[in-house]
Amino acid sequence: MQVEPQTFDRVLSSMCTEPHPDARAAAERFLATNPGDPGTYPAVTDLEEEAISMLGEIAGLSDPAGYVASGGTEANIQAVRIARDRFESRTDSRALDRTGNPTPNVVMPESGHFSFQKAANVLGVELRIVPTDRDHRADLEAVRHSVDEDTALVVGVAGTTEYGRVDPIPELGEIARSVGALFHVDAAWGGFVLPFTDDEWNFSHAPVDTMAIDPHKMGQAAVPAGGLLARDETLLDELAIDTPYLESTSQATLTGTRSGAGVASAVAAMEALWPGGYQRQYARSQRNADWLADALVARGFEVVDPTLPLVAADVPVSTFDSLRREGWRISRTATGEMRVVCMPHVTRSMLESFVADLDRLQCRASVPVVSDD
Repeated sequence: MQVEPQTFDRVLSSMCTEPHPDARAAAERFLATNPGDPGTYPAVTDLEEEAISMLGEIAGLSDPAGYVASGGTEANIQAVRIARDRFESRTDSRALDRTGNPTPNVVMPESGHFSFQKAANVLGVELRIVPTDRDHRADLEAVRHSVDEDTALVVGVAGTTEYGRVDPIPELGEIARSVGALFHVDAAWGGFVLPFTDDEWNFSHAPVDTMAIDPHKMGQAAVPAGGLLARDETLLDELAIDTPYLESTSQATLTGTRSGAGVASAVAAMEALWPGGYQRQYARSQRNADWLADALVARGFEVVDPTLPLVAADVPVSTFDSLRREGWRISRTATGEMRVVCMPHVTRSMLESFVADLDRLQCRASVPVVSDD
């Protein structure tokens, strides 16, 4: 095969990054192992327990349950599945017949990840999407008006994918508790930067039941290496099915066969970087985001203040398209702003080159066309 993977030198919109060298090496060593068959592959099973323990430390949970998932999408789907099954168990206990059982609903802000749309479609739950406030965080009053006795899950986001915002997690947790619902936090991207901020986002700050937190994003593990954390093991029992031909008796993961590469890579990255390496990485990424935001403001663009290392700016479509043609991998928010994520591979020199191209393209666009007539 002659095709080479794309380099990261112009990638500004991805929430994945180049793996740490230790993570890359560990992924290769454990590539052919299968944590889905722990009886056959005990070494990678032990590593997965270590990975969950370390993720729990990062997320403020002293005795975590969970597993290394393929990513935030799988973790979010599994959280909805847990909540749906808990809800159905609760309604079954009311001795209602099947036709009388209500449809469970999931309440989340419009900033929630599109994976919840997938979860709703697959699992047959009602997804209630509520607006965000002027700072792009979940509107608490809208959430309060949307929950009811059929709410199975309330979702908060700790590091939104479009604006890098953190929802009011403690308050959302209390709303979930008020109607007997579970509470899930999607910290897939933000989980490896938020420990170094003053935000309240994790299990130690709020009554969180489940969380998505991805080592393969800011954690610098190889793809795929996501994480699903649960406050206690009984929540995972909702997912367990019998596995009669394996040496283990049950399985709670969504996928069956999984490469041990993600597990080993996650452990290697966290061993190398937690906490000091991640702290330095966050500080560098935030400085880069602040620098880019200031550069764009100085050029007259409207910019959403980057409270985490993610910049959204109201750049015209024509300029955005021209930057794409120059090879810059950028994306747009749902409302049209240009979106740049300052991941670990994004350096100041990359951003300086990006802004230089922006200046050149803006200058070219402002030059009047002289007619030959």
